[in-house]
Amino acid sequence: MKNLLNKEFRLVITPLFFLITLFGVLLLIPEWVFLVVPMYLLFIAVPSIIGTAKAQNDIEFTVLLPVRKSDAVRARVLAIALFQVVQIFVIAIFVALHIILYHTGNFLIDTNVAYIGCIFAMYGIFNVIFFPMLYKTAYKFVAPLIVAMIFTSVFAAGIEFLIVTVPAAALVLDGISLDALIGQIPVLICGIAAFILLTWISIRVSIKRFSKVDL
Repeated sequence: MKNLLNKEFRLVITPLFFLITLFGVLLLIPEWVFLVVPMYLLFIAVPSIIGTAKAQNDIEFTVLLPVRKSDAVRARVLAIALFQVVQIFVIAIFVALHIILYHTGNFLIDTNVAYIGCIFAMYGIFNVIFFPMLYKTAYKFVAPLIVAMIFTSVFAAGIEFLIVTVPAAALVLDGISLDALIGQIPVLICGIAAFILLTWISIRVSIKRFSKVDL
């Protein structure tokens, strides 16, 4: 598995793709739709990565190696999941900078601990929809990407709707005071748990579907 992950980051997810994580700087824009920021990785980086792999015949190359098809799937999903974690780490840096620079909240969700938890959950939702659909064929990715982005966008819009219209939700998800940030830790933990669980499910289902693909 270690060697397959190494292949992913050397041949498919090249260092150039990591520049996309710098879209996190958009968090320094006051009064903006901050849940859009993590989506840049999904609708720019992910299709570019999958498209690059397809152009390189990476799937065919990988299955010719002395590895199991299940390991090839697991390595691809885990590599992109790790890429997502890197994006969240970069976002967390700019979340801290936003709080330090502005000391004020946002009309929509604030840049805070709960916001980071929501991003983890958002990426988990994307993974559990995109990868199982992708590995029905292992190379057709446009439709899976569109469907996954729709569900991800609906989730983000739902969070913003709750922030604006439901005071109880705003009490849990909003706020940048020290007490509010500490109180949001359970949201972060739940988001991380959702990300891990949904990504694990996506791996299991993707492996099952890819095993039926005749290459």
